Amino acid sequence: MNSHKILILFIIVFGLVGCEQASKGFSLPIGDPAKGEEVFMSMQCLSCHEMEGYDRPEGGEDKLSVTLGGKVATLKTYAELVTSVINPSHQLAEGYELSEIQESGESVMPVYNNIMTVEQLINLITFLESRYELEPYTRTEYIIYR
Repeated sequence: MNSHKILILFIIVFGLVGCEQASKGFSLPIGDPAKGEEVFMSMQCLSCHEMEGYDRPEGGEDKLSVTLGGKVATLKTYAELVTSVINPSHQLAEGYELSEIQESGESVMPVYNNIMTVEQLINLITFLESRYELEPYTRTEYIIYR
């Protein structure tokens, strides 16, 4: 084989190995959910979000209310939760009128990247993860013909 073909083969093999590594993902260390709850409250998340067991502040009932946590049909992945906090415009909440949750194509949720520390982010995500519960589902019954 000439060197050009060897180089192409090397790139293909290296690329496949690289894809395998990239698919493993990245996660931050596990945080403290109690400290995450403190972040949730101090960043005033309840002014635009609601969560079972928490009261919204006075006047917050009239504003946008995106539900966090609770029983859900599919769990949000760790990556989705992190992305929702650090880049709220990446994927807008489903089930809401776009005019309620975006302005000029961007999420109305503020970006906290210059306000929140990495430690606060880690704790917040750990807290949010703990607030979701996967709804049980009914398995489909199949009739097997033999």
